[in-house]
Amino acid sequence: MKLDSYTLLGRSGLRVSPIALGTMTFGTEWGWGADEAAAQRLFDLYVDEGGNFIDTADLYTEGTSETWVGRFTAARGLRERLVIATKYTYNAQPGNPNAGGNHRKNLLRALDGSLKRLGTDYIDLYYLHTWDRMTPADEVMRAMDDAVRAGKIRYVGLSDVPAWYAGRAQTLADWRGFEPVAAMQVEYSLIERNAEHEFADLATQLGMGLVPWSPLGMGVLSGKYRPSQAGAQGTQGPGGVSGTGRLQTVGPKPPPGFDKLSPRNFAIVGELEQVSHEVNRPMAQVALNWLYQKRGVASIIVGATKAAQLAESLGALDFTLAPELLARLDVASEPAHPFPYYMFADGHQSRIHGQVNVRAAPANHAHAQRVPAPTAEPT
Repeated sequence: MKLDSYTLLGRSGLRVSPIALGTMTFGTEWGWGADEAAAQRLFDLYVDEGGNFIDTADLYTEGTSETWVGRFTAARGLRERLVIATKYTYNAQPGNPNAGGNHRKNLLRALDGSLKRLGTDYIDLYYLHTWDRMTPADEVMRAMDDAVRAGKIRYVGLSDVPAWYAGRAQTLADWRGFEPVAAMQVEYSLIERNAEHEFADLATQLGMGLVPWSPLGMGVLSGKYRPSQAGAQGTQGPGGVSGTGRLQTVGPKPPPGFDKLSPRNFAIVGELEQVSHEVNRPMAQVALNWLYQKRGVASIIVGATKAAQLAESLGALDFTLAPELLARLDVASEPAHPFPYYMFADGHQSRIHGQVNVRAAPANHAHAQRVPAPTAEPT
């Protein structure tokens, strides 16, 4: 599948590439990103391959990411071709409580800042970046709708919020005539499958396209990190693991979301490595291919610091994994099923249905809609 074989984002009519370019690596402020020349090469490679979906945020590299995305876009005259997504929530003004959060005041402040850095008068997809545990969903959705009506944003997205909150937001949008949520951004990969407990159903039932971030588990699924006894090259890091990358900079007590170097995850990597050998494809491509088959997934965010890394990822959808290989990866990466999710497993469900096999009809949006390839017009 080429990057110009587009997907409809949720139940909207917006066409996006199946792989989005993540630009959190654009800038060196955080100690592990790409400088401007390298970032330009990544941008050019992506758009030259037909990609149209660019993901950034006001938080990323202290605003450098947005600034460079805007600069690269303008230099090549691509503004109308590209779908540019950015996000707001995080506070860049310590001591000012209203310069962060999900509320209307911060949304409008952050939106104007992003428009200025991106050098544009509208943003295609604007995300709430992370739930602040305070702002009501109706305030967010009304403020988003006001921004749509003002012409400053085109589509609305949510990222890193509870499923109940996203469900309430979408219901409010339907009820009150606000612009609906088109995209739901979540962490999702072979080593982080908790999105399947709630978000796959959320996406398919309520019309949001899932847009996974960290699809390679911060590099773990690319084979970048290995247990030190395996003889991998690189520096010794947390947990006796060798490798090179951002996970080696977080110290022995990584914050939530960065605790990827675990025995469970390395067991998944082992099965992924075997499957990749059988299909003669890089591990990263197999991991991305597996993810794209998952219910509700519209587009996968892929970032890189080197052109070779990005080029490899962009080839992830050019083949089809056999069902038995997908099943092996599913088994190896099966997530835990805490309460109440174990109540929904087949054993309990069979007791509900009288030991009879009952399957629900497929949802209208069982998977993100694919835009048909163009055909010749009739003569």
